Amino acid sequence: MTTNKPRARGRPRSFDPEQAVAVAQTLFHTRGYDAVSVADVTEALGIKPPSFYAAFGSKFGLYARVLDRYAGTGAIPLDAILLPDRPVAEALAALLEEAARRYAAAPCTTGCLVLEGTRCNDAEAREAAAAFLVAAEAVIRRYIADRHPEDADRLTDFVCTTMAGLSAAARHGHDLDRLLATARLAGLAIAQALGD
Repeated sequence: MTTNKPRARGRPRSFDPEQAVAVAQTLFHTRGYDAVSVADVTEALGIKPPSFYAAFGSKFGLYARVLDRYAGTGAIPLDAILLPDRPVAEALAALLEEAARRYAAAPCTTGCLVLEGTRCNDAEAREAAAAFLVAAEAVIRRYIADRHPEDADRLTDFVCTTMAGLSAAARHGHDLDRLLATARLAGLAIAQALGD
């Protein structure tokens, strides 16, 4: 006895979309959003453009997934560093040192994917990256404001500007020792500003 099972239309996906997002994350992190084409992605994944568009819709659709993945797996764990019972200056110094470590971690993916994304030419991608950046800045600002409300804005600006500088320096070849030296100097400035 034979059973006639209905056959699914089209060819089955020959790739794992989550794995594809991981591969694309490395491409975007290494080259930057503007320098990665759909052809680059499809070649890296070994798929044809129709499969790419069926899975992600567009280059931006893929990038949005990459940003979500990075926020969950590659971004600095603010909640684990900015602890309520930790002195603010100590926590902010630790945050900058962690940024230095992460930004220098891999030779091909230096810097911060989100920070570098805020500098791309594509307005939609730039806005998406900026939304993640604004959310992180808000977490830092709230943390400082809980104990030093009068210093929250200027210290948040200082910390975020330092992180952007660390990311850019990592992209330009500064090694971990140089990035840590900068982070530690900034940590001393924060401690002095807070009188800690």
